[in-house]
Amino acid sequence: MRMRKMKNLEPRMAACEAYRIAEPEAGKGRWRDLMPGCAALWVELGCGKGKFTVETAQANPQVLLIAVERCREAMVVAMEKAKTMGLTNVYFIDMDAAGIEEIFAPGEIDRLFVNFPDPWPRKKNAKRRLTFRGFLEHYSQVTAPGGELHFKTDNAPLFEFSLEEFAFCGLDVKNVTRNLHENGPVGIMTGYEEKFYALGTPINRCEVTMHPFRLPEQKPEEAEA
Repeated sequence: MRMRKMKNLEPRMAACEAYRIAEPEAGKGRWRDLMPGCAALWVELGCGKGKFTVETAQANPQVLLIAVERCREAMVVAMEKAKTMGLTNVYFIDMDAAGIEEIFAPGEIDRLFVNFPDPWPRKKNAKRRLTFRGFLEHYSQVTAPGGELHFKTDNAPLFEFSLEEFAFCGLDVKNVTRNLHENGPVGIMTGYEEKFYALGTPINRCEVTMHPFRLPEQKPEEAEA
């Protein structure tokens, strides 16, 4: 997410420090200590300004939700929403999704959300897509067997690419739709999603059942291709 730099970012971040995890590596294997007795641990990758995040946390008070966002300007807006709503089951981490195995233990996550990620449309950038097989391998290690990845995008080529990647990794996919809101709004929307819906843009969505796997080692020439 690209946003203008905020001159008052640091004081705004400080005002919401109760919602920010400053040293996420220390939480590895211990995230449920933030909410003893929680029914499940959900993680959202790329929460943006947090509309989906806070509404999901509010609708599921028994679930602990960790939101990851590398753009601090967006994340502080999300944290402010959580603070205003008085939520106690949501926390935020400012980092890149590629480091997910560094902060979550094997099988620790019950559900992952990937909503409207950057499609990286150029073929040479395919490995940067959050549904590329390399990312899926990382997700599979930290998601409990039988846990799920919920994926939404307005980008049809990215969705088809993602379905192919899920299949390549041997992951089962269910509830596939290429027009989620065809008959009216379904579920909690992100801020972007509301705009797309108002414009009549079809939303693609699916749920992926995860299990641990490791991709075969690549030869140097394959890795450079």
